[in-house]
Amino acid sequence: MSRKRKGKSNKRSKKKRTKDNIEFYKNKILQLLNSNSGKAFTEKQIARKTGADNKKARAMVVHALVDLELDEKIRETGKGYYTSIFEGELLTGKVDFVNPRFGFIVVEGEEDDIKVSSRDMGQALDGDEVEVQVFKEGVDGRNPEGRVVQIIKRSRMEFVGRLDMGDRFAFVIPDNKRMHTDIFVHKGKLKGAQNNDKVIVRIISWPEDEKSPIGEVVNILGKAGDNTAEMHSIMAEFGLPFEFEDKIVEAADKIPGEITKDEIAKRRDFRDTTTFTIDPADAKDFDDALSFIDLGDGMYEIGVHIADVSHYVTPDSILDKEAFSRATSVYLVDRTIPMLPERLSNDLCSLRPNEDRLTFSATFKMNAEGDVKEKWFGRGIIHSDKRFAYEDAQELIEGKEGEFAHEVRTLNNIAKELKQKRYNKGAINFETVEVKFKLDEEGKPLGVIPKVRKDAHKMIEEFMLLANKSVAEKVYHKKKGNDKLTFVYRTHDNPDPDRLETFSKFAGRFGHKLNLNSDNIAKAMNSLMDDIEGKPEQNILESLAIRTMAKAIYTTEPKGHFGLAFDHYTHFTSPIRRYPDVMVHRLLQRYLDDNESAEKGLYENRCRHSSEMERRATEAERASIKYKQVEYMSDHIGEDFEGIVSGVTDWGVYIEIIDTACEGMIRVSDLEDDYYEFDEKNMRLIGQKNKRIITLGDKMQVKVVRTDLDKRNIDLELVNND
Repeated sequence: MSRKRKGKSNKRSKKKRTKDNIEFYKNKILQLLNSNSGKAFTEKQIARKTGADNKKARAMVVHALVDLELDEKIRETGKGYYTSIFEGELLTGKVDFVNPRFGFIVVEGEEDDIKVSSRDMGQALDGDEVEVQVFKEGVDGRNPEGRVVQIIKRSRMEFVGRLDMGDRFAFVIPDNKRMHTDIFVHKGKLKGAQNNDKVIVRIISWPEDEKSPIGEVVNILGKAGDNTAEMHSIMAEFGLPFEFEDKIVEAADKIPGEITKDEIAKRRDFRDTTTFTIDPADAKDFDDALSFIDLGDGMYEIGVHIADVSHYVTPDSILDKEAFSRATSVYLVDRTIPMLPERLSNDLCSLRPNEDRLTFSATFKMNAEGDVKEKWFGRGIIHSDKRFAYEDAQELIEGKEGEFAHEVRTLNNIAKELKQKRYNKGAINFETVEVKFKLDEEGKPLGVIPKVRKDAHKMIEEFMLLANKSVAEKVYHKKKGNDKLTFVYRTHDNPDPDRLETFSKFAGRFGHKLNLNSDNIAKAMNSLMDDIEGKPEQNILESLAIRTMAKAIYTTEPKGHFGLAFDHYTHFTSPIRRYPDVMVHRLLQRYLDDNESAEKGLYENRCRHSSEMERRATEAERASIKYKQVEYMSDHIGEDFEGIVSGVTDWGVYIEIIDTACEGMIRVSDLEDDYYEFDEKNMRLIGQKNKRIITLGDKMQVKVVRTDLDKRNIDLELVNND
């Protein structure tokens, strides 16, 4: 009897195991087909991919396929091929193609980006607007996964790169790091370009079965390595104009330079007030000046005078449309791409000494402690008494006697009070290390020099901040009925808590602490900034701290500025080089004249365009700096340097060289002492055998082994394995 029960039990157990195995294979098959939605597999392929490696297991696969088809979860397409019925969610987003192996689709309104492997990108390129099918939901902090099913709109069809000629055909190797395929060019489409030329190539087709798109050369920029050709390549890569069209220059040249008595009568006259400019020694456009009156009894009237660009550039004129299109001046290593033609930027709107100039001005009656008692805003006319270079003003601050020494020192003392008030309120002290290059006549870098910001720079900055803040507050508090007036604000959102947590851990690797439990994060951040000042890791930590912060943008929404600790802030002080400042001047005058509020939608669109062009200009400036850094390090191949680990990925370790602030990479494949695994959570590499850990903040002795000017890369290797 007991044996009989045992036999029944074995049968039930065997039946249960069989059922479990079928369920196991059903889940495996469903996972395989769903994650390859749109693709079909044979029974034999499915068996192999699900690990069915014996006769019994393959029978389970057949059984599972029948069940899934009956359950209408899969379907047979004919000829023994099976595919998933699951379509996956379809979303529209923009491609962020981070490296040759994978990219992300950024979908507006979605919290997580969708990860897409390069094989599932189809022919989508970085920046393209695409339709993406999600086939795997994100779990445990991982991104959802998907594949591109349709390209809705190409972000660009023209690319800049170096021409590599073969015997029968040619390829253009793009400069853009996010363009991960070369472009094939038939010899009849070269337009006279030669091997190693820098060219602009336009994609004309991309056959489905071809790895590379087919293009044609549309412009030849010069030989690779030539300074002008390389700078033009960067300008073309980021869609920046090479020069002004003749009609724009002609329109600027036609503007009369005479200031009429009628115009002077409309303005406040500052020509008899002590006024001077302080700018870089090589500056050609002076768009701001300070005036100074000692009122007695410890009170001063300080004027911030800004070039009145909006007087000369009228709404919807040809000059206005060009300025809006460019939105900003761009400062590459060896040249400036101006927003306005030279007639305006270097002449009519430049506050040159000993010449009458039209301004939009803000004056402040204030005491030595920086307390503002009275403000005035309006159009003026000035006559600058002197032009200082920053170095000249700094000498006066440090005690040298000279013309306007008292005025400059007094202004500097007040500026320090203003700065302290900002910090007391919660402003963050970011002093990022910037570099400049000593170039020869051909544009070749002879040295990399860190820029030094002294009191003279900070003094001008504080008074510009005061003017910008005060203008924003003036408009914000001036209502028309019950409605807020439409205005252009410069806003900076609070930092994301998750990014702060990551940054805190990063700083901790250098032995620094960021107190995230503090009631005042800005104060905690300032404490950290003070702690790292002058230390080798200063540049890395400051750069990462800035990346941790939200990006400042232009908007009509009257939000605050976290980094500056201002409730309201705008850009008023640089209309020669920033279009938002031109808009601010026009709106401020509109409201000083007590006119109706401007159309919000129109100005919001202009704000978005200005923010986008600012981002593009910043990327171009960084690209030119990176190029010169790589060019400089090309003369130091084989030399050793001390560096700090600034980034860790599964493909390489990024090292910032302390002396030059140049960043290079040690490829993981070049770490020959062990096999290293990437610990993504802790941003580190761990050796399998020796358990060596390479992590952020580690100091390393490295050698420059190669440079790639096309990709602006510096390859490094460890000097030793200590």
